[in-house]
Amino acid sequence: MPRPKVLERAALPAQEDAHDIDDIHDIVGFHLRLAHSAVYRHFTETFAFLDLTQKQVSVLWLIDDHPDIAQAGVARRMRMDRATTMAIVNRLEARDLLERGKSATDGRKQTLNLTEVGRAMLAKAKEAIGAHEAWLKARYTEREVSILIELLTRLHE
Repeated sequence: MPRPKVLERAALPAQEDAHDIDDIHDIVGFHLRLAHSAVYRHFTETFAFLDLTQKQVSVLWLIDDHPDIAQAGVARRMRMDRATTMAIVNRLEARDLLERGKSATDGRKQTLNLTEVGRAMLAKAKEAIGAHEAWLKARYTEREVSILIELLTRLHE
């Protein structure tokens, strides 16, 4: 795709300076950062009424999909360190969204399960995710969404 023509800086109104990025336009990481910022900003606006972060929603969803999961299992699946996982679990437990229990198979491990309040919160979060995903996917065809997911997966796998 050809780059947009860059106009002389003096000829641009102030609000158009954001498009005058010269060679930075060809830096993939720059566009990933801008895209991440836009998606994160919209997510934050969409989820403000729930007072949950992306990671907290993901942890709730993962626990719902895997009842009795161990905290270490959450950390591995989410690719987070143990300290971050514990902090998220502690916050969610303090809000009565999940509860810790004893593993039936390994007395050294704790299990994690959603409370009724947690299941209700996750249901609201899934509705918000639906709205957020619709906003995001509206920019692409179904085929482009599949390709985008494939390409992004290559970066994080």
